[in-house]
Amino acid sequence: MRAARLHERGAKLSVDIVDKPSPRSGDVLIEVKACGMIPNFQNTLDLPPGYNMPELPAIYGLDAAGVVVETGSAVRGVEVGQRVYVNPARYCTNCDACKSGHVMACDYAALNGYYGSGTKSLQILADYPYGGLADYMTAPPYCLVNLPDKLSFEMAARWGYMGTAYAALQRAKVDMKTTVLINGASGTLGLPAVQFALALGAPLILAVGRDPELLDRVRAIAPERIRVHSTTLSAQSIEDWARVQTNGRGAQVVLDALPMYSSPADFLAAAAALARGGIHVNPGGVFGEVAIDMLQAMNHEQTYATSLWFTPNQGQEMAHLAASGMLDLDVYEHEIYPLAEVNVAMERARTKRKGGFSNYVVTPG
Repeated sequence: MRAARLHERGAKLSVDIVDKPSPRSGDVLIEVKACGMIPNFQNTLDLPPGYNMPELPAIYGLDAAGVVVETGSAVRGVEVGQRVYVNPARYCTNCDACKSGHVMACDYAALNGYYGSGTKSLQILADYPYGGLADYMTAPPYCLVNLPDKLSFEMAARWGYMGTAYAALQRAKVDMKTTVLINGASGTLGLPAVQFALALGAPLILAVGRDPELLDRVRAIAPERIRVHSTTLSAQSIEDWARVQTNGRGAQVVLDALPMYSSPADFLAAAAALARGGIHVNPGGVFGEVAIDMLQAMNHEQTYATSLWFTPNQGQEMAHLAASGMLDLDVYEHEIYPLAEVNVAMERARTKRKGGFSNYVVTPG
């Protein structure tokens, strides 16, 4: 089969011919129909210390969707022909962290076709060496999300960033009483955060970003519930603007969806708008130390939390929301590339996207 592999840190991917895998007794084999290409994908090909890269050469590809074509002898409840999104999160399933639902706190935690974050993640990356940029991949049944017929493979290949946003909103317990401020609202992570905040019932969403044209498109999704603030057009601070919109209170939830390598100053500018008793959740890409006034946070009963990835159960909830029509997936513009042009797709996803509205996809077929 064909597979996009990295042979050297920081190099381009090479489309190679490799053996088609066979599933182990507890795994399934998936024919990949689409694999997402995220804007920071190129950065993962030469990661800084603290991240575990798979042993090279390695097959990459984070967000795969496809069809189950074979099941191992011990697999139950999964049928050949099933349409699925393959959540790349891999973990042991047996430790206290896994059993309590905090799977990314597992010592073996890794994102298949991407990198490992757990201290023992190299072992599980070796167990699952097939990323989504290939004709076929193996996966454990626990990672599968069943796709409704109305959800295309191309759209499902965006599920990774969408799930990251959904899990962060759930961590903040967003509901029909919550005012949410989303920092980076027109971006790859921020746009689905806006959409899921709407689906969860948030009555007021404060969408902050730079590009006024993209923010206008965000507001158009639900103009009666979304208000936008461009930091390039307005001299007013995010905090002052947000407090005007909320009669002085501030946002009950601030979700930071800034892209990778964003500055701590941009993080803090939005965090200043957090209401008393509010929660700030960071699933975004701010790098560097962030100086938070912990005494003020304590006196104001504020919580600062992080959120890394999402569970297959949350991915399934998202699929149900899509099937019910509670997500407007028509706002996404798919740009589709064959596997042979994987490096072109990677470069365009990094440099040519129209904020979060662009969805770059590689189709092995």
